Order: sequence, then C-alpha cells, then structure tokens
Amino acid sequence: MLRYQSSARKRLLLITASSPEIGRVRRVRVLNFQQITMPYLAALVPDDWQVIHVDEVVTAVDVASQVDLVAMTFHTPSAFHAYELATQFRRRGIPVVLGGPHVTLVPDEAQQYADVIFVGEAEQQWPKFLSDFATGQYQRRYSAIGLPNLDNAPVARKDLFHRRDHTAGRLFATRGCAYHCDFCTLRVMYRGLVRQRPVAAVAAEYASFAGKVIIFWDDNLASDLDYAKALFRAIAPHRKWWSSQASIQAGSDPQFLELAARSGCKQLFIGLESISQASMDEAHKGFNRVDDYARVIERIHSYGIAVQAGIVFGFDHDTEAIFSDTLDFLEAVGVQNATFNILTPYPGTRLYRRLEAEDRILTRDWAKYNGRQDVVFRPRQMSALTLLDGYRYANRRFYSPLSISRRLSRSPVGLWWTLPLNLAYLSARWFDQRPRIQPSSARPSEHQ
Repeated sequence: MLRYQSSARKRLLLITASSPEIGRVRRVRVLNFQQITMPYLAALVPDDWQVIHVDEVVTAVDVASQVDLVAMTFHTPSAFHAYELATQFRRRGIPVVLGGPHVTLVPDEAQQYADVIFVGEAEQQWPKFLSDFATGQYQRRYSAIGLPNLDNAPVARKDLFHRRDHTAGRLFATRGCAYHCDFCTLRVMYRGLVRQRPVAAVAAEYASFAGKVIIFWDDNLASDLDYAKALFRAIAPHRKWWSSQASIQAGSDPQFLELAARSGCKQLFIGLESISQASMDEAHKGFNRVDDYARVIERIHSYGIAVQAGIVFGFDHDTEAIFSDTLDFLEAVGVQNATFNILTPYPGTRLYRRLEAEDRILTRDWAKYNGRQDVVFRPRQMSALTLLDGYRYANRRFYSPLSISRRLSRSPVGLWWTLPLNLAYLSARWFDQRPRIQPSSARPSEHQ
C-alpha cells in the first residue's frame, strides 16, 4: 500500500497517449476519430478535482505540468512511449496510473513503469482509487471485478473532446463482442461477453450532440439484433447521420438494415478480414462465410448504406495471390472504403501464443505492432517483406483513380461524400518503401 499526501486542490492530468511513431504511421488517415476513454472516465471524477485531458493526436504532453496525478491510456504500439512519459513524471514525484488495452494484455510489464495500474475495464474501480488517493492511501493494482454493468454508465464529458474529426459526437451503446477470433484483443479485454446501455440513455446522449454526424464506438453494434433495432427506432426521430462497426451478420437481416437506414446510418464498418474461407476458419472466424460476402454487401448497399471493409493480410493460408484477388473482389462488389491491416499478434491473444510457440515472433518491440508499417512475425507462405509490399500494393491500388472509378461507379451509394473521401485518401496517400522488418533485438532487453 502506497501513501500520498493530498493537497487542497487536486489537479488530474488524463492522457490519451499516442507515440510519434504511430502518428507517422497513421498520418495518411483522413479520419482519426476521437477516442472516448478519458472523457468517459472524467465523468466519474469527483467535482473537487480539476481535470485536464491531453490527446496526443492533437497536443503534445508537457511533462513539466504542475499536477497531482497523471493517468494514461494507450494501445500496444504506444506502450514504450507511454512508459517514457510515465518515467518522466515519476522522476518529479508525481504518481502515475496506467491503464487501457496494453496494460490489460501485459499487466506485469506495465507495473514496472507505474505507481498504479488498472487491469480490465476501469469504471468500477476508478472512483474507489480516486477516493483512496484522496485519503492518502492506494493500491498498486486495481483489477476489474467481473464485467461492469452499463445501466448507469455516465455520459462522456464533451468539453474534453479535442480532435477535429468531422463528427459532431461520439458515444457507445454496447461494449464487447461475442466472438472469439484468434487475433482480436476484445476476447481478452471483455471475455467474449456483450453488455448494453439502456436504449433510452443512449438515445438521450445521441440527441444531446448539436451537430449531425455521429460515431458509435461499438465493437459490434449487431451483436444483439433486437437491441440494435430498438435503438434505431429510438434515435430515428433525431434525424442525424451515423456510422458504426458491425459483424457481417448485420447484412443478413433486412429489418436491421431497414431500421438502420431509416435512423440515419450512412456507413457500416464490416470486418470481412479475408476473402479466403480457409483463413477465416483458421482464425476461428468461420461464421464469416466468404461465399456470402458479395450478396451481403449488395444487400447493405440496397438500403443506401455504404460499406467500409476491414481487411487483414498475413494469415497462414495467404499466398502472394491474396493481394490482387482481394482488390479484384472489392472492386467487383463496389466497396466504398476499406481499412487494410497486416496481421499482428498482439500479446495476450491466442494468435500471439501460437506464433510464439512456433518461434515465429520476429520482435517484441511493441512500437512495431502497428499493423500498417511493420511485420512482426514470420508468415508461413511468403516472406515478411513480401507481406509488407503486398499490403502497400493494396493501399496504392485501392485508392488509385482507376479503382475509385471502378468501385464507386459500380455502387454509387453516398457518392456525394464517398467520392470526396476517396479523393482525400488519394491525395494524402504516403507509403514508406524502406524495409521495416526488425530483428528480435530491436529494443533493449528490459522491454522484452
């Protein structure tokens, strides 16, 4: 148990950490939507705290800040950067709390760089920790007890949203995903369980945003189709536009699509992952039936909803043909947008454990676990450099003038906004052609 002498006026610095390296990786992304973790947790902070939020996508952290407490959330690629920030604050005697996905995946590692860590979802233990801190005593580790009920989830503090992400609001209705895909960290974070906020509470928050474009930060808005349909009915009168993530099952339910469209859905991010059924079966995502992809996408388009496809390259069944075959398919079905990723075995996942057992992990430099600019494992049917080059080819081709013309002419859903967005990606496109494969000694041993 640690002790801290509290002051009369406590200042809390919340940091949404993002390393310079990941910033460079993501700089071709036209849209970088606001993360809501820290504005959400800020809503649970007592009124006698002054809360400051620094989002490193927008503003650099001032390590000389005069604060009483620092709390950071971060993903795996920003881990070393977050540890360095934590070290600098702690040298000044300022206690540091670390939490978020990477901490939950590797808590013992994170503990070395923090006074306190949070493992799992934080909202149950966050108020308790703040109370412990205010009385001068706190624990080194706070772990979620079960999975938080979202019936009384607070509304994130709008004044702490700092990104200009072309949206008017960001919120979540559900949390978690029921599936158990090998490569996904959600299974570790949320244990395969899905929880929902009350429909009325979500609709009220949705209505509270002054502008028109809203993002639902849900892992899978279609995880409970009946809940989703009730939500769509509740938000429809507010006449806003929205986008979210959903499993491909959403495209198999005409009523889901009809109600989504009537409520203002303009685009769904669908995790297709691969056009290889063998790869989907390998990843324990066999419920994605590749033979159904074209039909499902056509049905989604028929309701005036655009599709953003999530694609992953590097599965064990992928050969060099996967890149051109995937682009041929996306162009043939007229997908409006796509996010391409290199398969990345995040620590704690079933994929990581398997590749580690097969001695196929190339580096444990977490900065390389960005899914876009580095290959961190040894692919089975191609070299790591071939995988990286194939990923770059997919990005270049998808956002080329010819591909944009092919795709949007075949399915002109939302052409008034999908065409400008594709052209923005075309103009922003930048791909580093240097080899990025790193040996396992890329980082000092204390980080491994």
